[in-house]
Amino acid sequence: MVDSHWSFSNPVAIIAGVGCLSTLGTMLPETGNVLLVTTEGFTKRGLVQRIKDQCVNNDVIVYDEVTPNPELDELDRRIELYKNKSIEVIIALGGGSALDTAKVLSVGLHDELHNPLNSVLRSGAFHRWDKKVHLIAIPTTSGTGSEVTPFATVWDSTNHKKYSVAGDAVYPNCALLDPILTTTLPVEETINTALDSISHSLESLWNKNKTPISELYAKESLLLSIKALPIILSDGSNIEQRENLQKASLFAGIAISQTRTAIAHSISYPLTSHFNVPHGLACSFTLIEIIKIYLNYSKDEASKAIMVKVSHLLTT
Repeated sequence: MVDSHWSFSNPVAIIAGVGCLSTLGTMLPETGNVLLVTTEGFTKRGLVQRIKDQCVNNDVIVYDEVTPNPELDELDRRIELYKNKSIEVIIALGGGSALDTAKVLSVGLHDELHNPLNSVLRSGAFHRWDKKVHLIAIPTTSGTGSEVTPFATVWDSTNHKKYSVAGDAVYPNCALLDPILTTTLPVEETINTALDSISHSLESLWNKNKTPISELYAKESLLLSIKALPIILSDGSNIEQRENLQKASLFAGIAISQTRTAIAHSISYPLTSHFNVPHGLACSFTLIEIIKIYLNYSKDEASKAIMVKVSHLLTT
């Protein structure tokens, strides 16, 4: 008999449901500085002010200049800028780029290295990210699952490379999922982020690191996406299906927090780095062909049945 074992752990506290954004204030310290990491659009639409209104006893520093595909040099610059600001809590508000930016800042602000991303990532040196600033992740898209994963993507457009900051310290402390925040997401962004979630689930299922628990999350994620996405594309304000698509992203994130991603993501990175193809769309290009290969050799009938449905979704 071949020895085999598996393990599962995800330390992120999850609070979810319609209107749960209003509970944010109860998660903050009585005093201390809060760094809010987001994009300019949320400042213009008033959501940043709603967040600040809940930080009753806190001084809030707003960084709302996050751009798609967080850049290594900009992140290092922000780390050095905020290191002496005595940040007690970081709040990440936005899609995957805002969440990844906040996760990098969370571990970077406690790192003793000067410009730690340049020092570690570009040199390829081993480094343990083991200290962090308390991080609350509030996703506004349904796709990346970054609110429950122990890694953050860093891009280096100068050298056309993609890096990952990874480790248990990179997990957010808390994920706050309010589906209301996703109802104004445009159709194109809804599709692209959902494709990322679908890619996560599929890659987790055909992953050598999968566990019985990660499989359950991945399969349920796909079933939710198959049902919710077509309805949302017809009615973007459907809060029930927006919530289901948000759950799909969450479950897929929990799955890849154990397995990581696989071939579809690996192929996607040059498409994003060199041609600026949106991440979720870049991941999706190879999925149908990989599904065909999986169907030919897999004996997992339950997974195969779900993948047939996914393939149909991707081609309609």
